[in-house]
Amino acid sequence: MTTESPRWFKSSYSDNGGACIEVAGNLAASRGVVPVRDSKNPSGPVLDFPTNAFASFVTGVKTGKFSTI
Repeated sequence: MTTESPRWFKSSYSDNGGACIEVAGNLAASRGVVPVRDSKNPSGPVLDFPTNAFASFVTGVKTGKFSTI
């Protein structure tokens, strides 16, 4: 069991008035999850996504799968 703490960061593109999420990618290898939280509420709930699910989501965003026309 690891006791590593999440190191939170948000995208450098997140300069939109605070409607951002933060992720802790440092836990992907050691725990197999990518924690995600609301940057406006850092003490609020955290969702843990399996690394493969988060990677699929990022790929979908990059390829425009979720774009709104």
